[in-house]
This record gives sequence, structure tokens and C-alpha cells, in this order.
Amino acid sequence: MSISTKYNPREVEEKWYSSWMQRGFFRSTPNPKKEPYTIVIPPPNVTGVLHMGHMLNNTIQDVLIRRARMKGKEACWVPGTDHASIATEAKVVAMLKERGIEKKDISREEFLEYAWEWKEKYGGIILEQLKKLGASCDWDRTRFTMEDDLSEAVIEVFVDLYRKGQIYRGVRMVNWDPLGRTALSDEEVVPKDTMAKMYHLNYEVVGGAEPTYITVATSRPETIMADVAVAVNPNDERYTHLHGKSVRIPLLGKEIPVILDEYVSIEFGTGALKVTPAHDLNDYELGQKHNLPTIDILNDDGTLNEKAQLYVGQDRFAARRNIVKDLQEAGLLVKIDEYASVLQTSERTGAVIEPRLSMQWWCKMEEMAKPALDAVMNDEIRLHPPKFKNMYRSWMENVHDWCISRQLWWGQRIPAYYLPDGSFVVATTPEDALELARKQSGNANLQASELRQDDDVLDTWFSSWLWPISVFDGFKDPDNKDILYYYPTNDLVTAPEILFFWVARMIMAGYEFRKEAPFRNVYLTGIVRDAQGRKMSKSLGNSPDPLDLIDQYGADGVRAGMLFSSPAGNDLLFDEKLVEQGRNFSNKIWNAYRLIKGWEVDESLPCPNETAMAWFDSRFNEAFVQLEDHFSKFRISDALLTVYKLVWDDFCSSYLEMIKPAYQQPIDRQTLDTTIVYLEKILKVLHPFMPFITEEIWQDLKERKDKEYLIVAAWPKQDKFDKELNEKMEAVLKIVAAIRNIRNSKNISPNKSLDLAIKVMNQDGYDDFISIIRKLANINEVTLVQESVEGAISFVEAGDEFFIPMEGNIDVEAERDRLQKELEYTRGFLNSVVKKLSNERFVSGAPEAVIANERKKQADAEAKIHAIEQSLASL
Repeated sequence: MSISTKYNPREVEEKWYSSWMQRGFFRSTPNPKKEPYTIVIPPPNVTGVLHMGHMLNNTIQDVLIRRARMKGKEACWVPGTDHASIATEAKVVAMLKERGIEKKDISREEFLEYAWEWKEKYGGIILEQLKKLGASCDWDRTRFTMEDDLSEAVIEVFVDLYRKGQIYRGVRMVNWDPLGRTALSDEEVVPKDTMAKMYHLNYEVVGGAEPTYITVATSRPETIMADVAVAVNPNDERYTHLHGKSVRIPLLGKEIPVILDEYVSIEFGTGALKVTPAHDLNDYELGQKHNLPTIDILNDDGTLNEKAQLYVGQDRFAARRNIVKDLQEAGLLVKIDEYASVLQTSERTGAVIEPRLSMQWWCKMEEMAKPALDAVMNDEIRLHPPKFKNMYRSWMENVHDWCISRQLWWGQRIPAYYLPDGSFVVATTPEDALELARKQSGNANLQASELRQDDDVLDTWFSSWLWPISVFDGFKDPDNKDILYYYPTNDLVTAPEILFFWVARMIMAGYEFRKEAPFRNVYLTGIVRDAQGRKMSKSLGNSPDPLDLIDQYGADGVRAGMLFSSPAGNDLLFDEKLVEQGRNFSNKIWNAYRLIKGWEVDESLPCPNETAMAWFDSRFNEAFVQLEDHFSKFRISDALLTVYKLVWDDFCSSYLEMIKPAYQQPIDRQTLDTTIVYLEKILKVLHPFMPFITEEIWQDLKERKDKEYLIVAAWPKQDKFDKELNEKMEAVLKIVAAIRNIRNSKNISPNKSLDLAIKVMNQDGYDDFISIIRKLANINEVTLVQESVEGAISFVEAGDEFFIPMEGNIDVEAERDRLQKELEYTRGFLNSVVKKLSNERFVSGAPEAVIANERKKQADAEAKIHAIEQSLASL
């Protein structure tokens, strides 16, 4: 059967992915005879579509799971999606607006019907896209954080933690998202550098014969209507006369006291601080200390409410513009300064965060953080790269209580039920809640209709922190076969930015609910950035569509391109040339296969390639040791580069050139069979990285049985390699390269045979390699000599001297000039080495291996100088 001259990814990828699926190669069930290997996917949002970060993250997961499968483990990769409360609710609200429906005009139940409709239509898009990438997830196990079983687990955990005293309800300062109209945790807030304005305002002092003022600086003049005091440092002599006095809020005219507190910095700003407890965390703590009232002048959507008295109904930023104008007209605005600031924004909506006092539900973190911190610090759970341990420790040692309530409808509703008197009970079901409420109130006639469930839902992360347990129904049935077999999982692949959002909390949950770690290793990928170092995003327009890349370069090309330069924890500067390189690698593999497949066999021919075959077998085993070492240290990029060099340099550029027969000539049976064995081993180590082209070649290479697929073929075993043989062949290949360089520099055709004379230290040093040198360098006669050869160009390799007679082939004068320059350079290099070795401090302080290396450089340079001088003499 003829082989296509060009590899066509489109024809191959759909064919083999469907075939893998149909034969159930991705499926996993507990098997006591096999070691489990488990990965749970970081569940992408149901609102999401495939982006470059997903591509990198899921390629790495697929590499790990495919390798584990080939190593004979029971490999289980659990896929799924996250309900993404804020993001999904925003999508549904937008969909309703397009239909002319406002959220406020419909009931919660109606809204949820629309939300589920949206989820069913769009929620699985990203998982389907992952299939295009080649992700070998067990799709039968696909989970969703809001499916019934997982939601029940969330509610059970809430009730359990509440009864343990770990969850409580209280008024505290929160990060408020006015666009999403919900509280956010600290980790959902994204700081952005910006230039801000500082407004210096005059507050009139009450009771003076003549109007006097104190100047207060604020970046938020629209909140002055919520001021309850002006604070000064009691040691600030400028304001001693104001002790016990009051001032008037500009424009509003309301009197507020001047309070004394050493918290106020004398040097910073004007030394006078407006105290607005409802709209600033530090002001809130100051207000608590001095028993000051709290006035919240903002609505949920960031507009000013009636308590503001001025600018009621205006958006906070519109009110800022208007109040600055009015203050200026009233002569109360002293000046405006610009300064570098940090703007706190919502991760999901991009809105500017509003610090706000709010009644919310909180989860205590301090006790749960302790075992989770210890696990990472003592390497029971390993972070890759380990540089993230310090960041993790810093966060865990300073952990804050987690605000877990969100003012949304899409999500798991908080299982708290309020009685008519305002008290509440917490229960997993309305029936349990009614029973508890009757006991708590002493009213046996209390009816379910008299209870009101909390309107808030739980933070999305409150469901995803349970993910490694809940996907195996570990809460529904703590001793079921799946959880006992697959948990703890092995490796987690995720992004550093959710190390605290998700990873730390999963570790806490693992120890809290299963008394053990949820995984053994955490591989933290870098961020995919463009060539300018900017994070790829739709808003910047700097991110290619991953599916377009797959369509253009093939999934294998994209996978390889993403991994070529993405070491763990380091950002990947993406360039389309990377995936082009990946595609070129696919073509190189395909062309090598076509070459092998095109050879005809002559059964009568003897095998002339024992040395080449022995070398490649040894070289493969050496590279395989490196490969396994990289995998053990989660150096996935280095692992691919090891295979890349093995395939491109050693197999294609060297081995196949050594053993290929002359044009249109047959090959011997032993060489071909051995070469096919080597190709199969290469396909195996390449498969986790490039699954489609490897399966295509594997199946086309020979007749296979029904389930004899590469995806489940046995991973190679580590074997011994001959270091001396590998080093000798490396020297031989350098000799060939040197001869080719001479051809290039002298414009000698590759088709013209040359003679080679070798002046060797060991007479039989090249006996086994002469035929390889002759073939690869197009050498006619090879002779071993004792003296230098007249009229020849020479070079030195590994202490031996090589001569290529040049009579009739070169411009003597040009060659003499070239050799003279090379001689001068080599003498300069030798002088620098001798100078270093003459330095007693260097020789006494440097390691023995370094000294030995320098002495080798000296010997090689001296030999080279001698060879160049001989060449010049011969010319």
C-alpha cells in the first residue's frame, strides 16, 4: 500500500480519536491487580471556551495520563466542568436581556430554569474542544459541580462545618462587586496599577468666630456623606487646638467630631483623616475602636442611596465627578494631586471593588490550614517547581476567614432557614430544618411555610474544593469502591494563580474530610504570554484561537509546540513558530517512516550495520534514562526535548543515514527488522506527546490485532547502555561534521569523493567506524598514518588528527589566510587557559574536575595549533 507523501493531520486525528473512544481505552474501573494512577481535571467554567492556558494545562495532563496507561497502571483522568456562579449568572442575565426579560421581574425558580437551559446548550463546549486536542479523559465519568450528587455533598459539608463551629454568620467588611452585586473573597480580587487623584478638601471647624478649616485628603470624595469623624494624631501639634472640637462635612454641613488616635500618621498627607467606617476597612476598625456609627450610602449596584442625601441615585463615579465640581464652586476644594495607585477589581466582571460592610457567611480557615501547610512544607505534597512553597507558606500562615456566601441565584443555596423571629437553623433538607426549628422555638405547630431559606448561594470554590473527593462520590458513600481505589489522586496540573483559590483549599478539605492529602504532586504551569510578555486574552486580541491552530498545524504540532518551551512554573512566551516547529517535527517523523517503509528487502544480503545498530540501541537506552529522570522531576518540557533530539538528531539525521541502502538498492532483512523495532520504541516514547501521528504510523507499520493499539502498548523498560560506544560514535559524528564543514568552506560538492588520512593514538580506534565515516562523509580511501600529510587540510578531534588531501581542490592563498586567522585565535585561547592554570588561587580553590577540564582544553588547543602549523607548512 502506498503511503501519502505528506502527513495529513485532519484525516488522522478524528479517525484515531473515534477508534480509541469506541474501544474504551479511556475508560477506567477499579482493578486491584493494577496500580491506580489518577488525575482530576481542574474543571473549566461552563462559560468557557478553549484558550491557550487550557491547551497547555490539558496537554500536560494528557502526557502524564497516556504515559501512566502505557506503564500498565489503571489510568483514570476525570473530566468535568464548574458551574461558575458569577460568570454564568452574568451570561444568563445577558441572554434574558436579549429576550427583553429583566432578572428582577422573574422569580428565582424561573431564572434557574433559564440558567439550566443555557448550561445544557453551552456548558459542554469546552469539553468537546478538548477532544480535538487529544485529551484521553474517561468521558463516562464527566462531572458537573452543580449536579445533584455533588450539590448534596456541598450542602452536607456546609452543615457539618457549621455544627463543628467552623462556619458562622456575621457582619464584616467584604469586597463588593457592584456589577455582579455580590461579595467576593480576597482571592477573587485582581489588583491593577493605575494613576489616581487625591482631593484635598476643607472641613469647616465648628464654633469659631471666623470660619477656620482643616484640610483632609481623600481619593474618594463621593463618600464624604458617610463620614462620621475626622481623626488626628494626639501628638500632632498642628491640631492641638481641635481636640474636643467638631467639623462640618463639606456641602452637607453635618457636624462630626474630631477624634484622637495614634493610628493617624503625622507625616502622611495632611495628617488629618476622614473616618468612613462603611466604606473602608481601616476606617471600620477605627470606628469600632471609638464606638462610631456606620453609614452605608451605597446601593448594591454602586449607586448612592437616600442616606447620602446628595447625588441620590447617581453612580458612584458620576457622583464623584459632580461632587468635585460642586466642591470647587463652593471654594472647598484646595487642590488635586495625581499619584500612582492600585485599583482593586473583580476577577469575574472587571468592576472596581467597593469595600462594604455586609452580613455574610464565613468559614474559619486557621485550624484547617495547619495540616494543609504541614503537608506541603514536609513534602508529603510536592509543589513543582518548589519555588512556590514560600508563597504557599506565606499565604497559609496569614490565612483569613473565607467569605463563602454570594448574592446570586445560580449555585448551591445556603441551607440556613429563618424562623419568624429572625433566628435560624442549618439543615441539609427543609424537613430536617422544620424539625430543628420546632425544637429551637419550642413551637411544635410551626409550619414549613413559616420558614424562609437564605437567599444567598455558596461561593463556587466551596464546591470545587471538594472536587477530588466528590467526583468519586466520597461524601455520598465514603467507602465506595471508586473513592477507596482512586483516592488520593496522583498528580494535579493547574495554574499558580489558583494555588490559594483552589489547591490550598482542596488540601484542607482532604485532611478535614478524608484525613489524608488529595494528591501527591502539584505541577504548576506558567502563564501563556505573547512575544511582548503580555498575558494572552480576548480583550487584548493577542490570543490565537486554539482550534484554528489545530486546524492549521495539527493537534500533535500544537501539543509539541506548547511544550517546547514551557518548564514548570515559568511563563511561556508563545510564538506561532513554536507550533510550526511542532508541525515540522511531525513531518520529519512521517518522512522517516516513509523512507523505512519504502525499502525493498533482499533476503540474501548480509548485515553490514552491526555497529550502527548497536550504537542506536545504546543511544536509545541512554536517552530513555534521561527521559525517565525528567518525568520523575516533572520536567515535561525537557522530557519532550530529549525525545525530540533522539528522533531528529540520532535516529533521522544519523542512524537512518548510516544504514540506508544506496539509491534504488535493497536492504538486508536484519537491518530492516531491527530498524522497525527501534522505530516502534521511538513511537512509544513519543506517543504521550504526539498521540495521533504515532498511532497512525504504529497501525500502518504492520498488521495489528483488534486491541493492539499504541495507546495501550507497553512503555519501554530501562536497559543498560554502552557509554564508551556512545562517546565514540559522538566523536565519529563530529568527524563527519568537520569533513562536511570543510566541503562547505571550500565549495567542494557533496558528491565528490575525498580521501581521508587519520593519525591516531590508538591504531584500531576507528576500525568499527570506518564504513560509517566513509558513507556519511563520502570518503573514498581511509588510511592510518604516522606522520602529517603534505598538501592536506587537517583538523583535530579527541586528540586524533585527520587529513584531507586538497590537491587540485582549493585556492591555496585563501586557505593559507583562513588557517593563519584560526591559528591566531587558537593561540589566544591557549594563552587564556594557561593564564588561568598559572593562577595559584584558581588551582588551589577550584574543584578537581574543573582543573582537569581546563588541562584538557590546554592539551586540545596545543594539538590544534600543531595541526594548523602542519597544514600551513604543507601549503
